[in-house]
Amino acid sequence: MAGDDSGEFQAGRSGLIVRVPEAEPAVRAWRDRLDPSARAGVPAHVTVLFPFLDESRIDNNARAAIGEVIGRHQSFETRFEHCGRFPGVLYLVPEPDIPFRRLTEAIAERWPQAPPFGGQFDEVVPHLTIAQGQEDAVLEEAEADLRGRLPVTARVSSVDLLIHDGTRWQQRASFTLR
Repeated sequence: MAGDDSGEFQAGRSGLIVRVPEAEPAVRAWRDRLDPSARAGVPAHVTVLFPFLDESRIDNNARAAIGEVIGRHQSFETRFEHCGRFPGVLYLVPEPDIPFRRLTEAIAERWPQAPPFGGQFDEVVPHLTIAQGQEDAVLEEAEADLRGRLPVTARVSSVDLLIHDGTRWQQRASFTLR
């Protein structure tokens, strides 16, 4: 999930993510140092949709609807073999990425008022962020280290709802894929 000083960590902000605990041994030290979301309690993950609904709008009916949308999708295996970059950002590339794209599209279609990343990108690229807001030299150092720690294979079987409590991100629900 995105993170800096621009209010993305405000209380009540929510996001849907796929946790990737299998990646933690390879990425944790870099994420703790170079990714503000990690320091705010977000585990290694691929974002499904951020920002999502404000916490005040996530009631039992919304949770049931999220579960229904997520439950239409099959669990799947993904593999992270290499890094990718956006300006100032280093990330791991999930392969295949189509299941992540389909999850994002399905949630965004059901909640059009919550477009991925606030609608700021023409294409949503599934990724596991390692570092953001960093100089190229720092990204190169992290990428060189990560090359020796990859590949990482993960089984994706759920999507988690995280909500920021004003200090840290907290998991509030988990929705199972079929």
